[in-house]
Amino acid sequence: MNNNSQSNKNTVKNIYAELTQPFINIFKSPKALFGVNLTYLIEGIAYFGFLGLLILYFEKYVGLNDINSSYMVGILTAGITLSMLFLGGTVDWFGVRKTFLAAFVIMLIGRLLVTLAPGIGVPGLWKTTNIYALLGIFFIVIGYGIYQPAAYTAVKKFTTKENAAMGYAMLYAIMNLGGFLPGLISPPVRHSTGILGVFWIYNILTALCIIIVLLLINKKSVKKAKTIESKEDDKTEKPNIKYYLQNIPIKDFKFLFFIFILIFVQTLYAYNWLILPIYTSRAFVGVVSDYFEFFTNLNPLLIFILAPIVTALTIKKKTYNMMIIGTLIMSLPTFLLCLGANIYTLLGYLFIMTIGEAIWQPRFLQWVAEIAPKNMTGIYMGLGQFPWFLTKAIVPLYSGYFLYKYCPKGTSPSDMNTETMWLIFGCIAVITPIVLIIAKKWMLKGIPEKEQ
Repeated sequence: MNNNSQSNKNTVKNIYAELTQPFINIFKSPKALFGVNLTYLIEGIAYFGFLGLLILYFEKYVGLNDINSSYMVGILTAGITLSMLFLGGTVDWFGVRKTFLAAFVIMLIGRLLVTLAPGIGVPGLWKTTNIYALLGIFFIVIGYGIYQPAAYTAVKKFTTKENAAMGYAMLYAIMNLGGFLPGLISPPVRHSTGILGVFWIYNILTALCIIIVLLLINKKSVKKAKTIESKEDDKTEKPNIKYYLQNIPIKDFKFLFFIFILIFVQTLYAYNWLILPIYTSRAFVGVVSDYFEFFTNLNPLLIFILAPIVTALTIKKKTYNMMIIGTLIMSLPTFLLCLGANIYTLLGYLFIMTIGEAIWQPRFLQWVAEIAPKNMTGIYMGLGQFPWFLTKAIVPLYSGYFLYKYCPKGTSPSDMNTETMWLIFGCIAVITPIVLIIAKKWMLKGIPEKEQ
């Protein structure tokens, strides 16, 4: 009895240690990493805040319909991921601090142009307001394409092997907290000053990021924050074009398969800004419709809470297994929305799919960063995001049609057919875990147990 009691105590102690130690390691991180996380939080608010209102912005101020508005948002989302592919290596050449500063200045210019466009142009498809807004989107695309790979490169440089996994999980969680907060900020400001008033808040936050970089991610704090491995990397010669071409794993079919098969489940991310805001504002009545920003931003809040905890609990599990489990849990609750538009199915969908996302997404980001050769983390993060570009490019092509057909504007919720829409979306998303299961033996063949 005593032996069993002692064994149970040791088990509880081990679980507690496994859960808390990753958090302890990350909270001991240097000031520069704190600055990275803080800017990532604020930029998350600005980015997702703009994104969540952008379709409504194009409808109200630019005078576009659902389909054309979706195309415009698709230019932003797909453009960002495409720019990561070409500009992700910027941080490898110029370092974290300079890259951050350049990115925030460029994004601020872009957001100011989007905000000012309705006041200086003429509304209508491809008229001056539309052109100014697209010019602003172009600047945001360039800035964000530089910024996000730089943020994950900074985590690699400013963490050790012991706290790297939690570093990536915390960055992903913080970004999602930034994605949730617009649901609290936007409604009162939007109701009193309109969408442009909300955009001005996000312009101010972008400018604040520039100040934070100057104060917290300066030369002294960056030098102090770098790990021994990062300092050794800095002693090596900076990569050139030939080095890049030799080390990009485009000839590795398994690598390409692994990142491209995620496209199907990643469509659920795109629906969060292309479908859910319109779906909740049209197919619901009452509090869900009036405060749709809050409900459509519950996923980022839940990710903020769950991602670090799930990472701590699964940190020793095999990456591929976590990818299967995570994508399966993420895709299946889509079928809950086939039961109809009510708050219970909506909350069930958001909560369960978020658990799945928290299981696989941070691990995938860490995996891409860790397999990158020296001084190539930025370009690898860009390459790893390329399938995400395709998702962002493809989904806007059909999202407007699905809204028009199954959730049309000006139609009573009882006359809509959103159940069929979500059934189709669920069938698309579940392809990812099914194929991962089928391909598991082939994918893991030749990979040592330790590296899995």
